[in-house]
Amino acid sequence: MKIFTLSRRVIAGVTAGAVALGALVATQAPASATTDGKRGQLVSTRYISGLSTSQTKTALDQAHFDSDAVTYGVDAYQLVYSTIDATGQPTTASGLLVLPRSRARTLWTVSFDHGTQSYRPDAPSMMQPDGFASSPAITYAAAGFAAVEPDYLGLGVGPGTHPWMDVPSETTASLDMLRAARAFVQSTGRRLAPQVMITGFSQGASAALGLARAIQSGADHRFRVAALAPISGAYDFQHSALPAAFDGRIPGKMAVAYTTYLLVAWNRLHHLYATPGELFQDPYAGRVEALFDGNTPGEDMLAALPDTVGQLLTARGVDLLQHPTGPFLAALRVADSVCTDWTPRVPMRLYEATDDEQALTTNTDSCHAALAARGLEVPIVNLGTPDYDGSRHLGSAVAGTAATVRWFGQLHERG
Repeated sequence: MKIFTLSRRVIAGVTAGAVALGALVATQAPASATTDGKRGQLVSTRYISGLSTSQTKTALDQAHFDSDAVTYGVDAYQLVYSTIDATGQPTTASGLLVLPRSRARTLWTVSFDHGTQSYRPDAPSMMQPDGFASSPAITYAAAGFAAVEPDYLGLGVGPGTHPWMDVPSETTASLDMLRAARAFVQSTGRRLAPQVMITGFSQGASAALGLARAIQSGADHRFRVAALAPISGAYDFQHSALPAAFDGRIPGKMAVAYTTYLLVAWNRLHHLYATPGELFQDPYAGRVEALFDGNTPGEDMLAALPDTVGQLLTARGVDLLQHPTGPFLAALRVADSVCTDWTPRVPMRLYEATDDEQALTTNTDSCHAALAARGLEVPIVNLGTPDYDGSRHLGSAVAGTAATVRWFGQLHERG
């Protein structure tokens, strides 16, 4: 789980300055089209702008991402497309597409699913100046891939609220973003090859596994999973993430933010409470739903929440998280199924950082063991002790992007 990026800076006492990625601003008005609700159909596109090869290197360096794989300049687009919401009803979502300025007419794709965000303007397709959310897509595109990064439901310019850690809707949003990207790239005179390298960080690691599972099961025969590389995921929410929120292994403010987001987002889907006061203590019961409506900046959200889970939750709230039952337990089992109910048939690696303070490595151990039980021995790649704004977890996103782009490049060369 990646904590809300701007908020992490506030906690660490760091003020972010604008970098070269901030130069990627809108230079063309949206080109709108009607939609009949067909999943993956383009609703509108917006050319955000582009960077030359040297500008791309500079931008990634200033965003503290590795620029060694940069071979090409890039062009970035925001796509708005038809999809379905968490209840299966038609809706729209947005996402970021970044293309290399290469001569290749056919491109392999990298699908990257991002980590946790609660504020819709922080989504990848909004191209925030700090570059954290968009730098992975830029990295993959600069290495020669078509890079696709969905915002998910309720983030970016998509309507509604975000159903956090809801793997089914993350899967449909990611698959439909691939479909939209395929259509858009065809309109430019290029095409996407069937091969898709799939990766994601934190929340996005589970989303990546969900997407790969869907494609492998035949959800869209125009795509084929070529590799799978989730980074620092929360694959065992029930037995790893939730206990760590109470025993101090996840820092107090982070634990508070995550548990609040989970309960508020899942209540919208699974009716965990009739009123917030059933699970949240005052004065937080009157705040929590507005804090996670997509319109509250991360630093404001954190400032409005207490420092510990004990200050946040009622006795019933604590009991629900420590002893899940009913719809909550059923939803946890769905979220935790990404490593347990299928067997990937593609090259796969699991990436983690030592002593990750937010996505504990016990999550990766659990996923590894579940895959091994199905006869699949997946290598665990340790990224060491990377740092980003004082966070090992966020650092693993940076280090994981550098590691996966190298591996994907090697696989692409082999064909």
